[in-house]
Amino acid sequence: MADPDGHRPIRGIRVLLAEDQSMVREALAALLGLEDEIEVVAQVARGDEVVDAARDHRPDVALLDIEMPGLSGIEAAAALHRALPGVRIVILTTFGRPGYLRRAMESGADAFLVKDAPAAQLADAIRRVLREERVIDPTLAAAALVDGPSPLTAREREVLGASADGSTNAELARALGLSQGTVRNYLSTAIQKTAARNRADAVRIARDKGWL
Repeated sequence: MADPDGHRPIRGIRVLLAEDQSMVREALAALLGLEDEIEVVAQVARGDEVVDAARDHRPDVALLDIEMPGLSGIEAAAALHRALPGVRIVILTTFGRPGYLRRAMESGADAFLVKDAPAAQLADAIRRVLREERVIDPTLAAAALVDGPSPLTAREREVLGASADGSTNAELARALGLSQGTVRNYLSTAIQKTAARNRADAVRIARDKGWL
């Protein structure tokens, strides 16, 4: 029997769920468990556990929270896409930041949804990505078009992100294998590109936009 849009239903969808908050993870697993054809075959609480869990359990779809220890959902998506490109990836986020959307798509994600979306919408997104469709929250998609791409290069983003804990230029240079002058130049450029007052302000702006 076909579903309302004319497609035949997909049976036995295996889902890997990655979410660091146990109550949220268990609630998502319970909601997805109400769908006859969806089975949550693995749950992890860290981004750096995603690839190993996917290798062990062979899911069809990985549902990744964006904020996790070890690796972020975006970093985990990129690692999973490289290791097991056949696994479809759905990113979930509490924070509707346009920059996150762009980075998620560049990392190999097939869908990007906010956590307060209805459960039926999440289940529908899981089915749709298996039909090789892209599923993107429409409000975030519109905001991403307005904001445009991140002005920061990958190296500027790396140095600015590493500076968020208040490390000195000398400490950043040692950690990143760069000279202090190079670190200073990257930070100065990042501050200019974000129209920030200083380094801390640049970190705040970049995080608010989803560029970090």
